[in-house]
Amino acid sequence: MPGMQFEYDEEGGTFYYFLLSFWGLVLIPATYYLWPRTKPKDESQQSRVQCSCEPCQLKKTLLKSKDSWFHAKDKSLKIGLIIGWLIFFLLAYKVSKIQMDYVEYDPFQELEVDRGASPGEIKKAYRKLSLIYHPDKQTGDPKKFMRIAKAFAALTDEESRKNWEEYGNPDGPGATRFGIALPKWIVERENSMWVLAAYLLVFMILMPIIVGMWWYRSIKFSGDQILLDTTHLYFYFISRTPNMILKRAVMILGASFEFDRFHNTEIANRPSDNEEIPTLMKLLPNIQKENKKPPLCYPYSIKARALILAHCQRMPLPPLSLDLDKQYILNKCPYLLNEMINICAQQVAMAMAGRLQQSPRLDTVENLMKLSQMIIQALEEKSSSLLQLPHITQDMLRHFVGKKRNIRTIRDLVSMKEEDRRSMLRGLNDSEYNDVMNVCASMPDVIMEVTSEVLDDEDKSITAGSIVTVTVRLTREHLGLKLNRELPASEGVEDVVDNDGDEDAEDGEEKQTNASPQNKPKVWEKQKKKGKKGGAKQKKKTKQANQWKPAAPQAKPDAAQNNGKTAKAAEAAAEGAEDDEHEDVPEKKVQDSHVEESEDEERNDSEEEQEETKKPVKAEDEEKDEEEEEDWSKFQEESRKENSLETKSKESHIVHCPYFSTEKQEWWWLYVADRKHHHLITAPVQICSLKKDEEVQLKFSAPRKPGSYQYSVILRSDSYLLDFDKISNIKLDVKEAKVVSDHPQWDISDDEAEKEDGAGEDTEEDSDYSSEEDDDD
Repeated sequence: MPGMQFEYDEEGGTFYYFLLSFWGLVLIPATYYLWPRTKPKDESQQSRVQCSCEPCQLKKTLLKSKDSWFHAKDKSLKIGLIIGWLIFFLLAYKVSKIQMDYVEYDPFQELEVDRGASPGEIKKAYRKLSLIYHPDKQTGDPKKFMRIAKAFAALTDEESRKNWEEYGNPDGPGATRFGIALPKWIVERENSMWVLAAYLLVFMILMPIIVGMWWYRSIKFSGDQILLDTTHLYFYFISRTPNMILKRAVMILGASFEFDRFHNTEIANRPSDNEEIPTLMKLLPNIQKENKKPPLCYPYSIKARALILAHCQRMPLPPLSLDLDKQYILNKCPYLLNEMINICAQQVAMAMAGRLQQSPRLDTVENLMKLSQMIIQALEEKSSSLLQLPHITQDMLRHFVGKKRNIRTIRDLVSMKEEDRRSMLRGLNDSEYNDVMNVCASMPDVIMEVTSEVLDDEDKSITAGSIVTVTVRLTREHLGLKLNRELPASEGVEDVVDNDGDEDAEDGEEKQTNASPQNKPKVWEKQKKKGKKGGAKQKKKTKQANQWKPAAPQAKPDAAQNNGKTAKAAEAAAEGAEDDEHEDVPEKKVQDSHVEESEDEERNDSEEEQEETKKPVKAEDEEKDEEEEEDWSKFQEESRKENSLETKSKESHIVHCPYFSTEKQEWWWLYVADRKHHHLITAPVQICSLKKDEEVQLKFSAPRKPGSYQYSVILRSDSYLLDFDKISNIKLDVKEAKVVSDHPQWDISDDEAEKEDGAGEDTEEDSDYSSEEDDDD
């Protein structure tokens, strides 16, 4: 009975197959994910962001030094991957040269005869080869002769031939051989201890240590890579100070544990800090070093606070070590401030649910957003937004405000005429003036369109406690498109959107203006059918006017006139009676035909009126069907967006921030607030991919009490100061909520339920009897 035989790789041939496949499984994904890729650059965007001011040049040199390190890293990755592919091709070449050990046994090939050879030809070939390869001959080969003899026996002996045809071997079935693609020295007794030690080292020691270190480090951070201890710190201080001013926000930001050496190994405490930090603190009046509240009084917190305040005052730091620490702190600040804003939104939701006594005010959230703008642009709280432009200094701002002009914002500067603007900036040379205009042209001009509605199948009105969906469409344009145009001061600052059901006269005028040829709906846009009812009514009126009607009765004349007219008519009738006797019959026929035609017209008109009365009903049904299809398509799109796992890239437009440590992308916060009562209505949504167009939905529950409410949809930049924020007001007419009543379909009395149960039992009995009868048949 055949058995099984395991064979290890004696010559190392099959091991190369295993090594080649394993190396390919590792190398192909590594090349796909780790090969450095060059990002395409937008030439128009790069030309607009170009600035040759001194801070921008210093920043470019720092970024180039960092880029050189990244380039070296990319080169090392490329070299390593190329070496890996060379090894892969060498293994493939080695595998191609390996000869196969197993070759199918063919006795005809051994005797060098065809498969259709006769027994005589087989014997002749055997004798010929035996004379050459017999061991007694000089050219003999014992192994070759044994194969020849075995082949001759397989073709002449019936039993051997049968075994060869069935099992491929003249000797019958042999042992099943299994090859293991491992070298034989791995399982040898002399090397067993070393193999076991290597196994224990890799799988029992190194792997648990690596997984434990990764797990221990990952549990310390939140999803946004913020330390959980820092999150707890923010939660505590924000709950203690619901109305937070900017100075307090700077203190809490500086106390983040990301700047503590015991929580972050990247932080380095230098002995020189004991001398440099106190001298820096003397130059900062608002450092508030007297605060004894931990961790606000810890040395790392005071150092971070001093560096943030020095950055906002654009104070130069001669020591290189402090400048490196400042760059590290500034890189962390946008993410930390966004975490503080998210915690404010969480506390507002908890206060609405009754889990907190006080919720953070709207001023707290807006102060945190303003702090982000101040840090990125390196400006103080009361600094002018014009200082965001290159070559503009505090001394030059005196010439911006006077009797002839009042330039306080970048928008005001852009809206000036070219001659007036150049004369006002005559202290700048042409290259500096071009830098100012290039930066102004690259800054954002966002157009915000706001609509609010209740997504309900039956009633679209806003009731108490209903879910209101605010859809915001954002269109980002360059401010350079509005150069040399006169912009009103209130443009894009505050747009009032009325969502009541009534339409005022002003709305009607706006609709008329929007009906211009420029605002015609596109061909691919769905157009609502309007004016069908009015058109049907107008058709009715015109058809009724065109219908034949009997002559209207005239006014009654005097009796004498009537008598005279009747007498004359009688005489005329008597005189012409004889002449017209022969015409009486045709006249009657003509009158009868006129009557029939009038009756047919009346019938046709009545049928047309019935059809026209049906047309408005059909038009209403079609409009309802179209609205239902639109609502269903909207619902499907929203469900796809909610269930999609795609993540948007955090790339929009580069911000001009020469004093910030790295390149910054434009990010925005969008939220709904009650500015009258200083309440935050929705959690701020951070928009990180506003390149051209973006649509965002904000949802919140309507107030519990009916009435008229006014909320504000606010868009704030995290990078630019003041000028580019947008506020659009929305009015909500909240009605009383409808009383929820049981549907009559489910209102079943007890008697009806008993009848239905009885009917169900009868049907079951009938079905049983019918099945029995069928069985009998």
